[in-house]
Amino acid sequence: MDLVEGVGESSSPPRSFGSCALYDIKNDVYNRLVESGNAEAVTNPELLREQLDSHFARLPASYGLDINMDRAEDVLLHQKILDRAKDPDNRPVYHVRFLENYWTRSDEAEGQHDFSDSSTSKAGGSLNDEGIRNRMNDFETCSKLGDLNLDVRKNFNEKEEIPAEDSIRRHGASHIPIHEVIFSTIDKPKLLSQLSALLSDIGLNIREAHVFSTADGYSLDVFVVDGWPVEDTKALHEELEKAIARSEGTWSGSSHSKSTVEKALLARSKSEDWEIDRRLLKTGERIASGSCGDLYHGMYLGMDVAIKVLRSEHLNDTLEDEFAQEIAILRQVRHKNVVRFIGACTNSPHLCIVTEYMPGGSLYEYLHKNHVVLKLSQLLSFAIDVCKGMEYLHQNNIIHRDLKTANLLMDSNNVVKVADFGVARFQNKGGVMTAETGTYRWMAPEVINHQPYDQKADVFSFAIVLWELLTAKVPYDTMTPLQAALGVRQGLRPELPENAHPRMLDLMQRCWEAIPSDRPSFFEIQAELELLLQEIEDTIEAPNGS
Repeated sequence: MDLVEGVGESSSPPRSFGSCALYDIKNDVYNRLVESGNAEAVTNPELLREQLDSHFARLPASYGLDINMDRAEDVLLHQKILDRAKDPDNRPVYHVRFLENYWTRSDEAEGQHDFSDSSTSKAGGSLNDEGIRNRMNDFETCSKLGDLNLDVRKNFNEKEEIPAEDSIRRHGASHIPIHEVIFSTIDKPKLLSQLSALLSDIGLNIREAHVFSTADGYSLDVFVVDGWPVEDTKALHEELEKAIARSEGTWSGSSHSKSTVEKALLARSKSEDWEIDRRLLKTGERIASGSCGDLYHGMYLGMDVAIKVLRSEHLNDTLEDEFAQEIAILRQVRHKNVVRFIGACTNSPHLCIVTEYMPGGSLYEYLHKNHVVLKLSQLLSFAIDVCKGMEYLHQNNIIHRDLKTANLLMDSNNVVKVADFGVARFQNKGGVMTAETGTYRWMAPEVINHQPYDQKADVFSFAIVLWELLTAKVPYDTMTPLQAALGVRQGLRPELPENAHPRMLDLMQRCWEAIPSDRPSFFEIQAELELLLQEIEDTIEAPNGS
């Protein structure tokens, strides 16, 4: 990959979902349950409030925004499904129900004209159509999910209910039963692909997907589907049970008593679980560009994602090898401070990698576009997040090789995650590498000099990141990248910032030592930063506590 300056992977600011407070949503759900005479609301209202608080605390704010208040009792259903999923013997927990019939003209293209009364009937049942529609209509329609345009529903007859058989014949209409399937199990990168494949295998077409991850690592995935010809759900439930049984051992993380050979065969048969059907990807605005590809904000099965697309005109053997390496690494990692892998499209020339969307953008944008001067406590919090992610990678024998603020992304809660593994590699058996790669302003001298290097090269890059966090400046901004690289070879380092905490200056200088073995590990760096942060917080709290 070319050595280029740039901001790497990035993301756009978060879209506003309105001013609806989570407390109000929980309160509205509670009030609806009381008004409807729900047994749990009548017999023990305080317990119900506690259960709602706990349930909403596990799920992201987007869950509350998708609730259909006309079916508030379904919040309790979701809670029970998630609770059942805690038992490994139950996983995956699944629930099937009939929602409604759609009525369509037989002489029109399927899905073009709906005749259900949208004022009284909603696909999705427990979840609000408006929430999913608003998210999906922001993007180019290019998949089955996009074919369901909820805005074009029309009333077949406003004064009549669903037409009788003679009316159906008269209007040339037929019905499509719509069902809802809810899953919950341990959340993992390939889960969405696995669930969509499972539904497809039994002939179901996904119209909507509402996808949520709990704070404690479980999934709540609600699919609105058609393709099951009858309203009765018993047979559909049985088909799901059979399909799940065929993939036994892939849901709970336990392989039970399978032999090593059986595990290997299972792993081989599931090796393509992360492969994504391009038709299910919606590509939105471009949010970053590199020398060989572009990064887009997109949507996959109702979830915001980042899509890294390689430009077909630049494809060659080297680039395809790097693409394969990046997927191999992303499939191996799962940590709260590493950007989560969703899947990839590997059919050349249409190559792309799909990861979680990071609405907070990159630290590079945060610091340099906004000219933000960080408070020490915030700086330490960011730096500790980076250390946690990098320590995890190093524990798994992965060298990032391009650690810089452009490749450090923030979620909606300003949690920093390590991203862009385009030039990352598994450390070889000898523990050293020699290839020059990365971005010059952040590159360790041993890498620039084509000398053997190991994980300590990432520690040098982290020192430059620390300098950026302290100064909100671009390193060596008066030099070209090549001039900076030549200077680093000869011992040049960024000018020490004035008024910085002396322990931060000391740590930073130890991290950019010329001799790699003199640099601390990320484990040691994290311990020092956490101790300093605790001391600062204790100092702030001391006057109030006295």
